[in-house]
Amino acid sequence: MKAVALSDAKQTFTIVNVGLLTPDDRTARARIRDEALRLFAERGPDAVTMRDIAAAADVSPALLIRHYGSKDGLVEAVDNHVLSALEALLNKVTRQGGDNGLQPAGVPTMLDAFALYLPPDSAIPDYLGRMLITGGVVGSALFARLYAISKDALGSMVAAGAAEAGDDPAVRAAFLMVNDLAVLTLRRHLAEVLGVDPLSTAGMSRWATEVFAIYRDGLTGSSGST
Repeated sequence: MKAVALSDAKQTFTIVNVGLLTPDDRTARARIRDEALRLFAERGPDAVTMRDIAAAADVSPALLIRHYGSKDGLVEAVDNHVLSALEALLNKVTRQGGDNGLQPAGVPTMLDAFALYLPPDSAIPDYLGRMLITGGVVGSALFARLYAISKDALGSMVAAGAAEAGDDPAVRAAFLMVNDLAVLTLRRHLAEVLGVDPLSTAGMSRWATEVFAIYRDGLTGSSGST
């Protein structure tokens, strides 16, 4: 069991926490991909040129072509990297069943995964939000995967007696997922009005407390009820 835990930890670090490494610790290929991810998250792929990425990664434009062939090839590599990271995060929190989660009810969600395992300056949440808004093949595939995860999580909660499936489990699973996606896509606006990043530890604590109070008591429940 200890070996499995160490393997899981190593896999999560390798896939997700690349942003914690200094440029000298990464290969040129990984540095190019990471800088492209950051710029795509900030501006969108269409607004970023190969020269922008080369300058950010401190490499020549020719090296980008050598590693990725074209801008389309680089966009595809970034998409695959983000989806792989997301799969690793969601699988990890789903397997753990939320034991280390930040939410009062201990229900694992995508927001838990981001708050627990991504470095604070990771571009992945912003990039995912942009992918979901702009749509396309990758956005649709991502949405379908998130919905499948939400259905599995609801099924686990129902089996554990922590939730009811409701009259329409498909809609209930979609509702739970959309709550998380709303925080992801509106993250910057929420930070402005709340004064805290909703994906930070402090932000997650505040958000989760109110969300689960509403789930438990509805909007007419008493403040501070347990």
